[in-house]
Amino acid sequence: MRIGYLDCFSGISGDMLLGALIGAGWPESELHHCVESLGLEEVRVQVSRETIQGLGAVRVRVESDRSQPLRHLPQIRKVLEQSTLPLRVQRRTMDVFHRLAEAEAVVHGCAADEVHFHEVGAVDALVDVAAAMAGLDRLGIEHLTCSPLPMPTGFVRCAHGELPLPAPAVCELLRGVPVYGVNLDQELVTPTGAALVRELAREFGPLPPMCLEQTGYGAGTMQRRDGRPNLLRLMAGSGFPAREAQRVEVIETHLDDWNGELWPHVSQRLMDSGALDVSLTPMLMKKGRPGYLLRVLVEPARGPQLRQLILTETSAIGLRSRMEERTTLPRRSVILETPWGPVQAKEIDTPSGPVITPEYEACRLLATEHGIALQTVYRTITAAAATGRKYDKE
Repeated sequence: MRIGYLDCFSGISGDMLLGALIGAGWPESELHHCVESLGLEEVRVQVSRETIQGLGAVRVRVESDRSQPLRHLPQIRKVLEQSTLPLRVQRRTMDVFHRLAEAEAVVHGCAADEVHFHEVGAVDALVDVAAAMAGLDRLGIEHLTCSPLPMPTGFVRCAHGELPLPAPAVCELLRGVPVYGVNLDQELVTPTGAALVRELAREFGPLPPMCLEQTGYGAGTMQRRDGRPNLLRLMAGSGFPAREAQRVEVIETHLDDWNGELWPHVSQRLMDSGALDVSLTPMLMKKGRPGYLLRVLVEPARGPQLRQLILTETSAIGLRSRMEERTTLPRRSVILETPWGPVQAKEIDTPSGPVITPEYEACRLLATEHGIALQTVYRTITAAAATGRKYDKE
């Protein structure tokens, strides 16, 4: 699977993403064809290659010889439906504008169809979004990860007057997204860029494991006053196949005044809801009171669901969470032959060679059904593993 990483060290805008896509290998001719497919009169793009603080980058400018009308969501939809863009590109472009309209509607207190697209709905935004969708499709990027986004201070001038940075629509679009503050009074993340990120990125965080194949830099229109390059970096390559997530969220809480007899039920619910691992550790809390440390490992996408479950099923009134990287050994399920029938086990590829370990529940069930000691089952399975009497689970 081809994956991409948006390194937004200087934020993101639609034109920066187009430049990064061309820098990463999207043919410039296809960008021009995409613009022609929109059917907008006297609209074109200018592409230039520049060196910015020693880095080769691509700058994309959308130009028009006539003023473009203000558009509402229905007019954007009409333009796309009348275009000759592929249906998938039309649909994904419309999804981005729906996000923009809903965010602007919340900010301005109106319905989404009533939103006047000013800066974000001008012709350049329409070109930026549609072309970005076409470029990602052409590069075959199926999974996109985005870095945390920088949030500046100050004000930006727009059709509604001067608004605080980050722009209100950007704040609405980036709810739930990792951000951090920077001491700069210039806009870094535009509403169009924020909407693209929310629609395209499957996760936010550090660079995922990949075999890096292309890197492209897209140049923004302004020059940063702090001297740093105003660039967006797109890194693309082939993802490493993995059976499970290598970047996990760790959720923890301290529990007191809680009945530990409920733990089997809670742990089973957590595992059924997608937890990768759960643990409950006895501990002494402040003033010498006994309590527990509850820890859950989960893929980041499932974090909100499990946090809600913990707050519902335990006495926790607050949770801590953090992202961690982990390394796991390859493993697979196998079936071992025993005198009492087949039993499930795990074969783990360790640095010193494969190791087979039986599954506890499978051994317990076998011992119960045949009325034999559990340790007898374990010894027999170990012997079976040594003789190689196994086969992969279907």
